[in-house]
Amino acid sequence: MSTTSPFEQSSINGIRTALGIAGVLAVLAGILILVWPGQTAAVVTGILAIYAIAAGLVYAGLGIFAKAKGGWARVGHIVLGLLFIIAGIVAFANLGATTAWLAVFVAVFIGISWIIEGIVSLSTLGDAPSKVWTVIFAIISLIAGIYLIFTPFVGAIALWWLLGIILIVVGIVNVVRAFTFGKTKV
Repeated sequence: MSTTSPFEQSSINGIRTALGIAGVLAVLAGILILVWPGQTAAVVTGILAIYAIAAGLVYAGLGIFAKAKGGWARVGHIVLGLLFIIAGIVAFANLGATTAWLAVFVAVFIGISWIIEGIVSLSTLGDAPSKVWTVIFAIISLIAGIYLIFTPFVGAIALWWLLGIILIVVGIVNVVRAFTFGKTKV
């Protein structure tokens, strides 16, 4: 006999369904990344281009129709909207080049972030409970960051493959969680 109310059971079923769907989608995305890395990256870039155009239309609409805003705010929204729309159109017109540029940009950004993270770790060395692990982390972070900055395309490919593998693993875990979530221990 179950001790959960119908509302609680409905909530549990909703969470289980969400976990299951998210898990299956993550596994599918991970497989697509590993099987068709270039095409999947182009699809992601296409989705970002669609987002840019949609965001541009929203900003332009805000500038055109928001009568309560001041003149400069309206002009700023319109200009921002046009920039987003132009960026989306250019991305679609040159999807392959945009995909490659985006991959390199992300790799360089992550590289810079890792370098900063390594420096910040070293700056907190005096307060660190484990100085050895802090130094090891900082050195790895600095080396990885420098590597990504000097070989961004190779780093982007490695990060893309790693993302595919992680999505598959996380997806499988979420599917298992979906089947076990809300089960009472006996």
